Parts: sequence; structure tokens; C-alpha cells
Amino acid sequence: MNDRCVLHGAMAPVRFHHLRPLAAACAVALFAIASAAPAAAQESASPQQTTPKATSTSPVVGKTATDDKSQSDKKKPKAPVTDLSRVVVTGISGSIESSMKTKEDANDIVEAISAEDIGKLPDVSIADSLARVPGLATQRADGQANAISIRGLSPDFAGTTLDGREQATVGENRGVEYDQYPAELINGVTIYKTPDASLVGQGLSGTVDLHTINPLDLSRRTLVFNLRGAHNSNGSLNPGTGTGTSGHRASISYVDQFLDHTLGVAVGFAMVDQPIQEKQYQAWWWSADNGSAGIDQNWGGPHTPGMPDNVISQEGMQLRAQSQTQKRNGLMAVLEWAPNDVYYSKLDMYYSTFSKRKYTNGAQWSSSPYDHVGYDNVQTSPGQPLPIVTSGTILGVAPILQNEYTKEHDKLYSIGWNNKLYVGDWTLMADLSSSSARVKLHDAYLFSGLADGAFTSVDFNTPSGFGYPDFRPGVDLGDPGTMVFTDPGSPWSNPPGYGYDGREEFDRQDDTIHALRLQVSHPVGWIFSNVDVGVAWSDRTKTKHADVFFAYLNGNGSTADTYQSHFSAPIDPSLLRGTTSLGYGGIPGIVNYNVLGALYGDQFYLVQKNGQGDWSRNYTVEEKVPLGYVKFNIDTHLGDVPLRGNVGVQFVHTNQSSQALQTNGNALVGKITGGASYNNVLPSLNLVAEIGHRQYLRFGLAKTMARGRIDDEKVATSAGVSQITTGPGAGQILWSGSGGNPQLRPYVAVGTDLSWEKYFGNASYVAVAAFHKNLLNYIYNKTVLDYDFSNYTNDTPTLIPTSNKGSFTTPENGTGGKMDGLELSGAIEGGLLTSALQGFGAQANFSLTHSSIPLSSISSVPGGPKTLPGLSRKVANLALFYERYGFSIRVAERYRSSFTGEAVALFDQLGYTQIQANRQTDLQLGYAFSEGRWKGLSLLLQVNNLTNSSDSTVQVSTLPNNVPLTRPLEYDTWGRTVLFGINYKL
Repeated sequence: MNDRCVLHGAMAPVRFHHLRPLAAACAVALFAIASAAPAAAQESASPQQTTPKATSTSPVVGKTATDDKSQSDKKKPKAPVTDLSRVVVTGISGSIESSMKTKEDANDIVEAISAEDIGKLPDVSIADSLARVPGLATQRADGQANAISIRGLSPDFAGTTLDGREQATVGENRGVEYDQYPAELINGVTIYKTPDASLVGQGLSGTVDLHTINPLDLSRRTLVFNLRGAHNSNGSLNPGTGTGTSGHRASISYVDQFLDHTLGVAVGFAMVDQPIQEKQYQAWWWSADNGSAGIDQNWGGPHTPGMPDNVISQEGMQLRAQSQTQKRNGLMAVLEWAPNDVYYSKLDMYYSTFSKRKYTNGAQWSSSPYDHVGYDNVQTSPGQPLPIVTSGTILGVAPILQNEYTKEHDKLYSIGWNNKLYVGDWTLMADLSSSSARVKLHDAYLFSGLADGAFTSVDFNTPSGFGYPDFRPGVDLGDPGTMVFTDPGSPWSNPPGYGYDGREEFDRQDDTIHALRLQVSHPVGWIFSNVDVGVAWSDRTKTKHADVFFAYLNGNGSTADTYQSHFSAPIDPSLLRGTTSLGYGGIPGIVNYNVLGALYGDQFYLVQKNGQGDWSRNYTVEEKVPLGYVKFNIDTHLGDVPLRGNVGVQFVHTNQSSQALQTNGNALVGKITGGASYNNVLPSLNLVAEIGHRQYLRFGLAKTMARGRIDDEKVATSAGVSQITTGPGAGQILWSGSGGNPQLRPYVAVGTDLSWEKYFGNASYVAVAAFHKNLLNYIYNKTVLDYDFSNYTNDTPTLIPTSNKGSFTTPENGTGGKMDGLELSGAIEGGLLTSALQGFGAQANFSLTHSSIPLSSISSVPGGPKTLPGLSRKVANLALFYERYGFSIRVAERYRSSFTGEAVALFDQLGYTQIQANRQTDLQLGYAFSEGRWKGLSLLLQVNNLTNSSDSTVQVSTLPNNVPLTRPLEYDTWGRTVLFGINYKL
């Protein structure tokens, strides 16, 4: 508890030499405030000198960021209801104004989105809305924004709550996938960039708090309908799967008040049925085959016939067309009761189902020297550090077709009951909540290739940079008379093939959080308006279960001595669905068939084959977290300058444990457990000085923590041996493995924030903010190339390891490091500049972040950056809009610079991937009828991803002669989505 701020009275000397730096800084700030206390007391006694009441941004459960006020001005449950027309100003400018008010009134450094702001762009989920907030950027999955990066940091660093309550998640991580939350059902969002002591579930980079509606805040019954149709420009890539190019979304919201406006009810339902068509291309790896820089002379690999010396070429590739249908149904209900001035209650519930059906058909092959390919008519283009092979003919290719079906069904449920009791000057709060997420996943794929292990040639023309290639195989990959069910993998390995003809997996995951929170508030006096004292307790359990089956063709064996890799069978004609076009990559078509129909028909049989890696995905992680906090809300003057804020401390105890399956090789022998228990003391200070009319200087100083990924805390590990066929270790039989770390400690940092803000007009402001974080503890994936596997059992007795040493990857804690950043943001109404620009406006923000850590797997790669994985150095947003006479138009662009992925161990070398910069532009046109018979009706035309921006990655590694190399790896596009719809409000 040495980090808490210590103050022994206004005149008591403050001693710093025994305090930690953070506690000393808190003491300095409070000492400065205390010195002005007499003046503040005189001013507060004068009726002519009224200090504006400040809004506390503490996410006391059941409140929005603007609900908590100083104790003397606290809103009682029976207070007159503010008219809706004065609470929410419709339109783009009105939404900015509402968000600005939240930001201006807050005691912490926050950003906000109002209800009217949500939906002004094509917001499929709340993540799209959050992407327009200063310092925030989205991270896409399947072309949809589903994760949020705050201040350029990975989504793992951000905390997310719903009405102040931590939420269960559908992923193995604790990070919320925002595409589970319809924008239509969220009433507002507050993003805390600095925490205070009462903020539960905080993140290291920031905390996102989603708000449900308070029906008693509305003056009358409200009913809103929303309907939109959608069309994707990528076309239907996999015919016969039922996934087209058109979809729709609809929502209805009902809000009403009863019993003399003391009982409020709100019910909302939103549904989405949308197709996603994705064109994928990936280069497996890049290297030099021949010459002084090549595999043959440096690693002793085979010489590649026809390949010039010292040129860089692909070592393999895959083209895949993915068609996906996403269906989401979300229901939110709120019951709010304020019968008198003493008692207030709010019960809210959210339920969502999310179903995905994904069809992925693709072609791939190896062009590595170890697979004994040759080349003809090779052409190159200038490149660094060597020329790049861009065209020619590959000889001796074994094409691999993989057709895959994936079905996922998610259920989310969250319920919270918040109660407040007002007894004199005391405010008592109790909150009880439960959140759960259940995931069921079914995945199956089958292989096809040329009969009898035959080979073909491929003409190719590949870009030297990013873009799609042009491959022309010598056989028709869409001809079911040519392509047959078989095992086409690794034709030159011993034994050849993958060892199976297909694979099926069933995954189940459950995540539950039960929580209780109690808080007492009371006026204090002196420089403080009131004090909040609270305790909270939560119990989170995440369980993962996976079962794997291998598919074998009837007539083929399933054991090492009976399996025939070149055993084949024709594809049943009744299962064919036509062809999947890979024309964007030059291949006219590949076979397309019903995967489940083939798997469960009379051509295959299934054998359960859970290996060590599969057993390791059966685990449970539990976190029991009791905490306590005290927060003093500051409301005083520093001379003539009004000063508000808060100071406090939070004590967090964490007891984390994990249970997993113990294996001996692939054999299941029992269970193993592990865990850790630790404490964290988190002091915080927020100060807001009004240094001029609507001009504020904000200061934040806090120690924050964020737990790592939940699956990183699992006790399970897996390891195995395999024969290396490529790289400097070719021919050797080596160990490799990975696992979790139940002893893992959270990210911990001490952060300092300074922000200057100036507000003017109705919806205009400018802000400059700087921040610095010292990382006391962080988490990274550590890959050790000489790990000792002596305690592991070899599950493949036919392969005798060359050595007991190999590569092992596990999450570890590191110490030290820092992060610095600068944020610029603003909004301007054109009418403030000249009357000719009335109705025009702009929003813009830019953030620049730098980080450094002393140790990571990536920093050990030659030339590798010493930065936090997932950190984008630059994030920017720009929106231009016009809104007048019912017409509205808005163009918005968001940008996120490149960031580092995770380390990759390949060919006995360490490399890493880098996710390239992404820029996405969205457009909206609309018209709202404000009078006459159509009053309440609005029309919307929206285009999401207007320029069809891609997601792309690069390989960062070294050539066989250790010269650094950076080459494109992945290039994926989803097309643009056009939506047209209506909104009607009664």
C-alpha cells in the first residue's frame, strides 16, 4: 500500500524520501491543491461565486459517464425527466456536440460517442463507430471490424465493459469481439484513456465502456424501425454453397414510461444476415535457391535446375476463395425503476446469437528445392537485396486442393441488476451481474490432387510487390476427372504425404463471469466533494474442449504400416457444385463439392486422432479477483482557477489457476494443474483545471494493469518430433513444442497524461495530448531454439530425435520498456469560419506512438524491432460532412500504420511477420424528412470500404547467407459493401 497518496493535513510537511515516485507525485499534487484550500473555501461560501459542477467519469455500474455528479448536485431518482429534444440533438453536428459535452465535463481524460453518432456511417458493429474516435483504430477479421486498438496498441491491451461490467468473450482471449454487439442496441460509449480508482476491468491502453439506454431519460414513448439491404462487390466465389452477394439488416427499438414516469422499459432487437466474399493469396515463404546467397551453398540443400543464381523466389503459395454467411440476432432489454427519492433500480439484459458458415476452397503447392522442382524461362525484376523472380514456368509441381467447411455458433448472455439507496447524505450502491459466452465450432476439410502422385507444370507471373498473381497450371484443376480424392502432400518426404486424407474437428468453449460490487459514497468537505469506497469480486472461468478426427478413404489403412499416401478415389459426381473460380489469381476454376456430404457418405471413414497438440487445447482457466478501492472526488480552486478531478487507490488480488490434460506422447494419462496468486496496488490521480472559458488543462497519473491472454495462462503444453525436410537442418529429426504459462503475471505500467482542450461553438474543439508509460511488466512469446525436451515422451517411435534439443514457444514476462505518444484532435463547424460554409464540418485526429522493450523473440531477429507487438506508430482519422435542409453527406477515412506480428520459427531460423498499413474509406448519403406525412422517415445510402482496401502482410527474415530480407506474404480483399435503407421513428 506504499503507492497510495499520503496527506496528513493542510500544513503538515510532506516527506518524499520514503515514497515511491508515483506516490510522491500524488503528494505533490495534493499539497499544491491544499495550499489553495482556504481561498477555495472563501469562494465557495460566496453565493455569487459558483463553481460549475463537474461530472465524474467513474463507471459506477448502471451509469453513463455523465451521470455521476458531486454529492451536492447528485441527481435523485425522482428528479424531473429532461426532455429528449434537449438531451439528444439529432444530426451529425448534434452527435458531435453531445460527445463533446461528455468529454468536456469528464474528470478523467475520455472520448465519447453519443447515440445519434452511432449509425451515421455503415456501422455493422460498434467497432466501426469506435474507429472514428481519436486515438482508436480497428483490427479487421473476415473483412469486418471486430477488435479495437487504443493509441496504436494491440487489442489485448484494451479493457471492455458493458455498463461498467466485464464481459465474457467468444475467443480464447479476453478481448471482446465487437462484431457481437449491434450498433443499433448501444446507446453510447465512453473510452477512458486515464483510469480512476473506481474503474473496474481497466486496460493498459484504455477502457471502452458500452452503455445501455436509460428509458426514464426520455420524455415519451419512442419507437424506431431500421431496415437496410446490402450488396458485396466481390461476386459469388463458391457457387452452390448458398452464399451470395446480397444481405440485409434490420432493427426495432421500443422505449416507454409508466406509473407516472417512475417505471421505464426499453426493448431492442437487431438482426444481420450478411455475406462475405474474400479473395485470399499467400506466398508461403521467400528465399534464394541457388548461388552464394542460396539454399544449395549455405544449407546444403538441393540445387534447383533452371533457377539463376542469387535471385529471390517463392517457396510455395496458396490461393483461396472464401464465402461466408454471418447471421446475428441481438436482443437487449432494460427495466428502470425510480419510485421515490430514496431508491433507484435498473435491470438490463443482453442476449445474442451469432452463426457463421464458411466455405473455403483453394489451391496450393510447394516450389521449394526440397520438393525437387525445376524452372524454365525464368524472368526477374530489380529488387533488394537481390533480383526478384516474377515469371517463368515451374516444373514438377504437385498441386494440392483443399476444400473446407466451417460452422460456428456463438451465444452471449449478460444480465446486470444495479440498485442505489439514498439515505441522507449517504449513497449506497449494490450491483450483481453475470455474463456468459458459449461457442460451438465444427470444421472439416478434404484433400484432392492428381492420381498416383503425378506432377504438372505451372506458368506464373507474380507481382514484385503486393497484388494478385497469375498462375496457369498445365492441368485443369476444375476437372473432377483429373482431380481425385487423395493425399497430395509432401511428395518427397519419407513417407510421402500428410498421413491422412482429411480432417474434422469439434470445438466447444464456455466462458462465464459472475460479479458483485458494493459502493458507499458520502460528502467529505475541504477540497473534496465526496468520497467513494467500494469492494468488488469476480469469478471468471473459461473452458476449452477440442476433439479431432482424421478421415481416410475406404480401402486405405489408418496406421503407419497400412496407410497408402497415393491411394485415391474419384469424387462422387452427386456431390459436385460446379467450380470455384480463382480467376483473380489466374486459375479458371478448381473442383467444388459438398465436403460434409463426402465426409459422411460412403467414401471415407473417421478415426479419432487427438495428438499432443490437440489434447493441449482441452483446458480450464479460472480467475478469482477480489478488489477494493477508495476515491476522493476533488472540487476546489487553485487561486482563481477552478480545479476538479479525483485521487484514489485500487487494491487488486488475483488468484489464477489452470487445469489441463496430461499426455504421454499422444496417449492421455491424467490431468495437471498450475496457477499463481499475486497482488497489485494501483494508485491514480486525475486533475482538470479550467484555465479559461471552456479551456481545460488535464493531468493524469496512474498505475495500471491488464492481464494477458487467457489461453496464455493455461497449464497445457505439447511437443513432438518431425523430420526436417528444408533449411539448414534438412534430414534431421528435431523436437518442437509450445505451451502456456499458468505463472504469468499481468502487464503493469505507470502512465502520465497531459491534455489541453479548447471548446468553442456548438460542435467545435481542438485538443493536444501527450502520454508516457513506463512498462514495469509485459508479456511476450518467447521462442527458444535449444529447449531441452528430455522430460517429454516421443509419440512417434519410428522417428529417433537427432537431439533432445529443439524449439519451444511459451509466453513469458519481461521487465522494463516504455511507451510515449502524442495525440492531436479537433472538430470544426464550417459556419464558424464563414456563413457560406453553414452546414459543412470536419473532424480529424492523429496519434503518434513509440514503444521499446528490452527483450522479445522478434528483437532477437537480425534487424528486428524492439517494439511491442501489435503497436501501430501512426493512427489517423478524417471525416468531412455536410448536413442541411434534410440532406447529409459524410466521407470518412481511417488509417493505421504497419505493426509487428508474432515471431515465426521456420527452417531453424527466427523470422516475423509485419501487418502492413491499412487505409479504409467510407461514404454515406442521406435525407431526413422533417415535416409533412413522411416526418420521421430517413433514407440512407452507404458504401463501406469504398476503395476496396486490402489486408496484407510481409515476411521479415534473412536469406540463407544471413542477409536481411523483406517480402510480401499475404494479400486479401473483401470488396466494397453497398447498403441502402430506411429509418423510421415514431
